[in-house]
Amino acid sequence: MLNFFILLFGTARAAFRSHAYLVVENLALRQQLAAYACSGRRPRIATADRWFWIALHRFCSHWAEVLVFVKPETVIRWHRDGFRRY
Repeated sequence: MLNFFILLFGTARAAFRSHAYLVVENLALRQQLAAYACSGRRPRIATADRWFWIALHRFCSHWAEVLVFVKPETVIRWHRDGFRRY
C-alpha cells in the first residue's frame, strides 16, 4: 500500500515539473542504473561517471535531488580536485 502512495505522489509531482527537468532527471537515473549494471553489487565509479556528475553539477541546479549512489559532497569534492589539478 505504501508503494502505491509513493508512486501516486511521484506521478503527481512529475505532472507539475518542466519537461527539461524530467529529461535531466531521467538521464541521471539512467546513468546510475548503468553504473550499477556494469559493476555488480557495489558500483565502481569510473572516470567517465565522475565527469558526468561534475558536468551535471555545473549546468543543472537540481542535480543533487536524483543522486542515489554518491553523496552530493563527493561530487563537489571531485570538481574541486579537478580544478586544483588544472
